[in-house]
Amino acid sequence: MCESIYGKYREVLEQIMSSFVANLHQYNKKVYEETGYKLFEHLNSRIKEEESIREKCRRKDLPENTHSALAELKDAIGVRIVFSFIDDIYKSIAYIKSLSDCRVVTEKDYIRHAKPNGYRSYHMILEMSVPYEDVNGNYPGKYYIEVQMRTIAMDSWASLEHQLKYKKSVSNQALIVDELKRCADELASCDVSMQTIRNLIRKA
Repeated sequence: MCESIYGKYREVLEQIMSSFVANLHQYNKKVYEETGYKLFEHLNSRIKEEESIREKCRRKDLPENTHSALAELKDAIGVRIVFSFIDDIYKSIAYIKSLSDCRVVTEKDYIRHAKPNGYRSYHMILEMSVPYEDVNGNYPGKYYIEVQMRTIAMDSWASLEHQLKYKKSVSNQALIVDELKRCADELASCDVSMQTIRNLIRKA
């Protein structure tokens, strides 16, 4: 059995992920206590599987080692948050950006600017300053978290699109791709309508 690509930092990754997730849950609870509604419906987090990160190293022509996994690649920790309403995504983004130990490395808004195939989501890579040594010997250390935020409708669509991507023997793939794009547009319109209805209810 080969040594873990995360080396001695695997436990640190788990602690950073747990702390970040707990922070988000606490914020969700605070908003609920103040307003009576939750910001997000559910949240999933994971440490990227060893083979997945090794495969990504090979694809990017990086050495399969701990430095590549934790310094060159920036998705060892992944967090996906699913919301009911679009506005709550942007409220959560603002909260994350306000965290003192967090710096946004990159962000891509595929909600307002969907991919050609209809994919919608909000992606962020965060650099977290934490009280642990990192792979470069820095203390406090710098670790990265990949965050994806989407509505329930976007999440359902992405799950279908993911199934198609990894299904090799689909005879009518072109038709399915067209249907997925049409469905993505309809779901996006529905998300906007739902947001409008909630806003009207609040004003009333």
